[in-house]
Amino acid sequence: MGSETARPFRFGVNLVSPAPDDAWRAKCRRAEELGYDVILVPDHLGAPSPFPSLVAAAEATSGPRVGTFVLNCAFWNPVLLAREVTTTVALTGGRLELGLGTGYVREEFEQAGLEWGTPGSRVDHLERTVAELDRLLSAPDQGPRPPLLIGGNGDRMLRLTAERADIAAFTGARANARNAGGLEPLSGDELEERVATYRKFAGARDEPAELNLLVQLVAITEDRRAAVQPLLERLPSMTEQQVLDSPLLLVGTVDEITEQLLERRERFGFSYITVLEPSMEAFGEVIAGLRDR
Repeated sequence: MGSETARPFRFGVNLVSPAPDDAWRAKCRRAEELGYDVILVPDHLGAPSPFPSLVAAAEATSGPRVGTFVLNCAFWNPVLLAREVTTTVALTGGRLELGLGTGYVREEFEQAGLEWGTPGSRVDHLERTVAELDRLLSAPDQGPRPPLLIGGNGDRMLRLTAERADIAAFTGARANARNAGGLEPLSGDELEERVATYRKFAGARDEPAELNLLVQLVAITEDRRAAVQPLLERLPSMTEQQVLDSPLLLVGTVDEITEQLLERRERFGFSYITVLEPSMEAFGEVIAGLRDR
């Protein structure tokens, strides 16, 4: 990061499991109790529907912002999406953060009756969506525009993110060529190269974007090596040490994980950390120690 001043940490949790009304609201209140700054919802078939879930999350809580992480733009007509966004901004008191992506699970496209296309055609659609939203949400009667997050790692995605997004989200993984719905992790060096490429594209920005990292697993443990053994079976191309060093994982004692996050903020610039719902409680133990760091 050079001489840049480190941004304060923000913490988000991506709630991936549907739940009935009372259970959903209780889950959101628990996220607030644990200190999460943002309650997020993905856009996968089988997951909660994003916008009504976020309105309910905002009603159940008072402090956290709410956000999509991230919308599959192939599912959305930009004009109808703008209506969803403006309504959700109004009903959440301006707490919405809008996250957009291209979608990467081929089976979901097929289930929805949508053309899978190519990586290029999916980025084309995202670019059109961002441009149309920019036009529609700039109308004087639309009220405050939500911060825009774009998630992706490819050069075209990073260029678009550098040009248009307030938050640049890195998955730390690439699409698995052997599995249309799967991802394979980037090494620390590969992720550093992707961040450097983004920074090159963002060189002309007046203000730098916030950098986000999606963490796939948080494990509070005294024995780091034992904790990652189950992962080695799912990641046959990686050694034990490579898994332990992966930026996508936070494994160790609370103090060790705190140091891992401080190091990743220094090395990559990641200050906005998102975890998945199964890690919500474990990461809650870490959040308090990172406040004001």
